[in-house]
Amino acid sequence: MILTQHQTRQGPRWALDDYFLPQGFSLGCLLALPKEAMVALLKTLPAGEPAEGSILPPLDPMHEVWASGVTYLRSREARQVESGVGDVYAKVYDAARPELFFKAIGWRVVGHAMPIRIRRDSGWNVPEPEMTLVVNCCREIVGFCVGNDVSSRDIEGENPLYLPQAKVYNGSCALGPGILLAEPDALGDLPIQMEILRDGARLFLGETRSSHMKRSLEELVAYLGRELAFPQGVFLMTGTGIVPPDTFTLEVGDVVRISIGPLNLENEVE
Repeated sequence: MILTQHQTRQGPRWALDDYFLPQGFSLGCLLALPKEAMVALLKTLPAGEPAEGSILPPLDPMHEVWASGVTYLRSREARQVESGVGDVYAKVYDAARPELFFKAIGWRVVGHAMPIRIRRDSGWNVPEPEMTLVVNCCREIVGFCVGNDVSSRDIEGENPLYLPQAKVYNGSCALGPGILLAEPDALGDLPIQMEILRDGARLFLGETRSSHMKRSLEELVAYLGRELAFPQGVFLMTGTGIVPPDTFTLEVGDVVRISIGPLNLENEVE
């Protein structure tokens, strides 16, 4: 089952498997239920007319998006190259506690076919393709969507304390195209691919798999929920294993295409 959100003349509206759900359906209210109750509810909701309208980000305006860092070896290597403060990233890669940070509030997230941005005060900006977990109020993983954690590598590399500025700004978080409801075991070895186009030509192509992640999905969710409650669910980006060459930086007009399993997210840089 895939949940998508669409822009209609009456405002945003959710759909299940390409058919509109009843008016007033709220993802937050769904994620406030245990997983078993969620699935049962979705099966009882009547299907409406075929869904239409442009795709919106698959979350409610007040949902929080959190992110994980240095969960892949490739990410650790890239962070060490950019950093001017030693082996702090190697330490967090090997540490018991993962790196977790706040990325975006729902109303600031962009969706499929919507523009992403690069910071105008940064000279080294990259996309980061990340499987993004959808987690309910009980800290159960109920599915995933595709995420792009757009980042300014030079700002973070100058000082790790600048991480919020490198990660959190307008157009820096893209999620989509929808939420694929799935069991956690089905997410353990998904193919992840990122392609970057400039003037219609392929500039970069990278691939990895979610099985290359050092930490388990359940571990990341457990740490996020240790001292934080999410009564209507939360989204958690799980880190990137695809990093363009150190000489690469995004430019206005570039197109970033990310696929994770059967889901595809595409955004142009503005």
